[in-house]
Amino acid sequence: MSKNISAVKKISRNLWWSWDTEAKEMFKRLSPLLWERVNHNPVELLRHISSDELEARCSCEFGSRIDKVTKRFDEYIAEKNTWAANHAPELVAHPVAYFSAEFGIHESLRIYSGGLGILSGDHLKSASDLGINFIGITLFYKEGYFRQYLNHDGWQIEDYPLQYPESLPVEKVTTKDGKDLIIEITIAQSTVYAQAWSLKVGRATLYLLDTNIPANEAHYRDICSRVYGGDQNMRINQEILLGIGGVKLLDALNVEPAVFHMNEGHSAFLTLELLKKEIELGLSLDEAKEKVKSQCVFTTHTPVPAGHDRFSRDMMHYIFIKYVTQIGIDFEDLMRLGSEDQNNTNGLFTMTVLALRLSRCANGVSKLHGEVSREMWKHLYSTDDPNQVPIGHITNGIHTKSWSSGFTDRFWRKHTDSIEDLFSSRESAEAVLSKVSDSELWCMRYRLKRNLIDFISRYQSNQLYHQHQFTPYKPSDSSKSVKSSLSPDVLTIGFARRFATYKRAPLVFQDLDRLNAIINNSAMPVQLIFAGKAHPHDDAGKEYIRQIVEFSRRPQFLGKVVFLENYNIGVAKRLVSGVDVWLNNPVRPMEASGTSGQKTVLHGGLNLSIMDGWWCEAYNGTNGWSIGTGDENDNYDEQYRMDAGRLYEVLENQIIPTFYEHNDQNIPVKWLKHVRNAIETIAPVYSTDRMVREYTLRYYLKEPRI
Repeated sequence: MSKNISAVKKISRNLWWSWDTEAKEMFKRLSPLLWERVNHNPVELLRHISSDELEARCSCEFGSRIDKVTKRFDEYIAEKNTWAANHAPELVAHPVAYFSAEFGIHESLRIYSGGLGILSGDHLKSASDLGINFIGITLFYKEGYFRQYLNHDGWQIEDYPLQYPESLPVEKVTTKDGKDLIIEITIAQSTVYAQAWSLKVGRATLYLLDTNIPANEAHYRDICSRVYGGDQNMRINQEILLGIGGVKLLDALNVEPAVFHMNEGHSAFLTLELLKKEIELGLSLDEAKEKVKSQCVFTTHTPVPAGHDRFSRDMMHYIFIKYVTQIGIDFEDLMRLGSEDQNNTNGLFTMTVLALRLSRCANGVSKLHGEVSREMWKHLYSTDDPNQVPIGHITNGIHTKSWSSGFTDRFWRKHTDSIEDLFSSRESAEAVLSKVSDSELWCMRYRLKRNLIDFISRYQSNQLYHQHQFTPYKPSDSSKSVKSSLSPDVLTIGFARRFATYKRAPLVFQDLDRLNAIINNSAMPVQLIFAGKAHPHDDAGKEYIRQIVEFSRRPQFLGKVVFLENYNIGVAKRLVSGVDVWLNNPVRPMEASGTSGQKTVLHGGLNLSIMDGWWCEAYNGTNGWSIGTGDENDNYDEQYRMDAGRLYEVLENQIIPTFYEHNDQNIPVKWLKHVRNAIETIAPVYSTDRMVREYTLRYYLKEPRI
C-alpha cells in the first residue's frame, strides 16, 4: 500500500476531517456521486473504490492534495503548545471524562437526536482544538436515531436502518493481549456484559458501549438499539450502562480522570459506581459522598420539571437491590440520593437530583436557564431565595469550523490569515470585516442561497435513493414545484429543529390570510423552509409536521413553503448557511439555550427569535430581531396569538422592508449593517471554544480561576 493510500485511510478514521474543508473536498473529489450516496462517510466511500483506482488516482491528481491535508492533520495531532498546555496542564496529564447519552459529530454517525447531542459533539471538538485531554462516553446505538420520511398525508414515519461498525471509523477496544475488552454491569438480578468501540475525534477519543454480544440475554442485547428508544425499563437500562458502565470502562482502561462531567442527568448513575469504589476503599457513606462530589460536575439542559428523568420506587428497587447490596448501603440511602424530599423516599427517584447532590458544581446553559434552574430546584436547598442555589450558567456555543460551509470558509480565508481571527474577539472580527466590501458580502449571501436552493432540488430529486432505500415512497407533486419556485432573489426564512411542541413550529401559520399577503407580495416576496423530526412517541409533534406539509401543498404556498424530510446534521449545515433569517419561536422560557441560530451568523444570516435561551444575552437591537420583549402570559392560547401577531409585525414593518431596500448599486446596505453587527457581536462570543475554556477555568480545575 502506497504512502498516499495509507494517509487517506488514516485521515478517514479520525473525525478531524469533518471540520477541515480541504479534507472533506479531498474525499468528495474521489467520487462526488458516491460521496452523496454514502452520506459523506469516507470509510464507506473507500469501501466502494477499488485499490487499483485509489492507487492510480493518488499517484497523480491527488498526490499534492493528500500531502497538504496529511501535513496539516499530523501537525494538528502532534501540536504540544496548545491552550490547555499553557492554561490547564492538569487536564493534559489527566483527562476530562464527559458523559452524554448522545453525540452529534457528523451526519454519517447516527448516535444523536437533537440539540443535546449537537452540543456534546461540538464540546468534544473544541476540547480537542484546545488540547484538553478529553474522553467522551456514550452508547453504540446499532439502529441509531431514525430516518424520517412522510407518507402521502404528511405524517412522519420512522425507519431504523442498522449501523455497521465496519462502515464507520470505529475500532474495537481490546485488552493488551488482543482480546475484546468486556465489562460487567449488574442490572436487577442479572449480569450484563458490554464491549466498547473507540472513535477518534481530533485529539479526543469517544468510547461507545455496546451490549449487542452473544454473552447477554436477548433482551439485554437490545439496550443500545435506539437513541432514547423503548419504555422506562429500556431508559433506565441505558442510563445504567452509560453511567455505571462508563466508569467501569475507564477503570478497565486504567484511566484516572481529573473530573467527571455529566452532560444532563442521563449519566448520573456514574456517581453510584464512584460511591461504590470509595466505600470499598473503607470510607463511610458520608465520606464517600464528599469524595464523589469533589470529582463531579453537572450540566442541566431542561428548564421544565416534566422533562427530567424520574423512576418509580418499585422500579428502582427491582433494578438496584442487588447492586446496593454489593455497595454495602441501604436501599433507603440510595432513594434519598435521588428523592426531592429526603424525608420521604416513597416517591420518584429523579436523575437530576442525584446529579445535583453528588456534584461539586452545576450549571445551566444560558443566563436565563440558570435563573430558571435555580428557581426550579431551590426546594432541594431549603431556601426560598433562588440566589442561594448553587447552580450557575455557561451559555452554549458552536464549533465554528464544523458549521462553516466550504464556500464560507474560503470566503473568510481570502480576508484573513486565519479564519479563527473572525471569531477570537470583537476587535478581530471588526478588523476582518473592514476588509470586506458590501458587494463582496452580498455576493457571498447570493452564492450561499443559490447553493441551498440547488441542494434542495438535488435532495428532493434523489430522496428515494438517499433516504428511503428500505421504504416504499413516492415524492409528492409539491416536490416538483419546489425546484422551479424557490429563488435566490427572495427573502428566505428557515425553521429547522426538533419538533417538540413547545418550539411552536406552526406559529407563522396562525393567520393564513396575513401570511399569504406576506409570502405573495409581488414586490417583496418571502419563502419559508422547514425541517425537523418529532420524537417517535410524540404524536403532537408529528401533527405539527403534518400541518406544515398540508399548508405547503395549498396553491397559495406551493413551492414557496417547503418541508425537507429527514433533518440531520448535513441538512442543517445547508440550511444555516443559505437562509437569510433563522426563525426561533419557542414558549419562553422553555428553550434552555438553543444553538442553531448561532450557526447562521458566520454565513451572514440573521436571527428572528423569541427572547429566550442564548438570544436574551446576544440580542442588542441591531444584530437581528426579537419577537416581543420577553414578557410571558399564563394563558397558552393568548400567548400564541400574541406572539404570532408580533412575528407578523416584525416581518412586515422591519425585516422585509430592510431586506428589499437597495441602493443604486442594488445592494441592501441597511441589511448588511445588521449582518456586520451580528458577525461582530455573536461569532466571537457564542463558540464552544469560549464555552469549553469557561468550563475548564470555572469547573474542571479543582481550583477555579474565574
